[in-house]
Amino acid sequence: MAPTGWFPTERYRSKEGLGVWEHRGKVAATGFGQAPIARRWDESLETSLGALTIDAVEKALADSGLRRDQIDGVVSCPQGMGDSWGPIRPFFDPPYDSEDGLSGVSADWIVREMGLDNVKVTYHAPGCMSTALVAGSQVVGDGEAKNVLVIRGTGNMPGRYHQTPGDTASGGQQFTNPWGWQLIPQIAFGFDQYCRKYGTNHDKMAPYVLNNRRNGARQPLGYYYQHRPDDLNITVEDYLAARWICKPMNIYDCDLPIQTAAAFIFSTAEIAKDLKQKPVYVLNHVTQRGVVRSSVETLAETEEFSASIAKKSYEGSGLTPKDVDIFNPYDGFTLFTQYFLEGFQWHGVGLGEAHDFYGGDIRVEGPHPFNSSGCNNGNGRTRWWGYIDCMEQLREQAGTRQVTIKNGRPETGIAGAFTPGHSDWMIYGTSPD
Repeated sequence: MAPTGWFPTERYRSKEGLGVWEHRGKVAATGFGQAPIARRWDESLETSLGALTIDAVEKALADSGLRRDQIDGVVSCPQGMGDSWGPIRPFFDPPYDSEDGLSGVSADWIVREMGLDNVKVTYHAPGCMSTALVAGSQVVGDGEAKNVLVIRGTGNMPGRYHQTPGDTASGGQQFTNPWGWQLIPQIAFGFDQYCRKYGTNHDKMAPYVLNNRRNGARQPLGYYYQHRPDDLNITVEDYLAARWICKPMNIYDCDLPIQTAAAFIFSTAEIAKDLKQKPVYVLNHVTQRGVVRSSVETLAETEEFSASIAKKSYEGSGLTPKDVDIFNPYDGFTLFTQYFLEGFQWHGVGLGEAHDFYGGDIRVEGPHPFNSSGCNNGNGRTRWWGYIDCMEQLREQAGTRQVTIKNGRPETGIAGAFTPGHSDWMIYGTSPD
């Protein structure tokens, strides 16, 4: 098999007006698995991203009831979310003699190391597990494979996270990096513009952040649940008194980098009906790649991008806002989650109304169980908590996080990551129709 290439750009559903996804209900999410979780890599090969990814795959196989020899496709997001191991540190004996398996895991690596001999198609998807997931579902839908494994490791090396080396900046970064104008200040600036436009303030974020932590306390796979449960019990006073990272963003608005890996499996609907778990059908997938007019994304552009994501999601799935039971938009920085909520108009929330919505009953037991996963803020930085939660909720396996709407039997779910301008989304249902 040839070395793995990138999933073709034209196969992502990134445009409006495409209509209902041609494979709606013909693909199902049939398994998932997550590896052990830690704050940083301890430099033991037993906890490398390669080893963790193998563990996650084994768990996904067990969850689905599939065997290794039934996997015939693999999609990987081959880069981790953290920093590289080399070149300042020496590599190890094979298979850990390069970055592959240490700071990221390629499709080729997992096929070779797990002996997935029946795999006939592999792809790489850049940047995020969400991108790999939409690619994996399309691969099954297009008939290239019947059971596709999708993998990604987060990666968090020893030491400080994402320190920019050197004293020069080139290309587009020359206009941003010398002044620190990167993702965090851009998000904080956008949130400030949102507050000014709609007459709200940062204090009104507290109910949402506390609810995410509350949901994280009900997710046994999460980092905080396992290692720092006290951080899930913050109070409104704690949130309001937290130190600023980039005002108006405080430390509780930021997710925590961690070391872990996850694996998901997509199968044809025909295969899914005979597997171990209740099928969770894929009704659509969506990609958003917004283009801004300058180096500063305006609030109008952010809201336009969010509305476009929602329009494509509803159009391709055949759903409307009132049809969506589980809604897990990304919250890696909580200050942009309101754009998704308002763009999708979930539970009738319009522009400028998210903060008032947060002040209502958004608990999993309540009528508006928003972000029932706890997402990154309640569990740690992975960008896949929403997908796991959608599967667990629709299978009725979310434990104390199980929502109570529809007597605890939700029928549809949406999850996505990363930002309004650059993200990928999955739309799920308990029925293929």
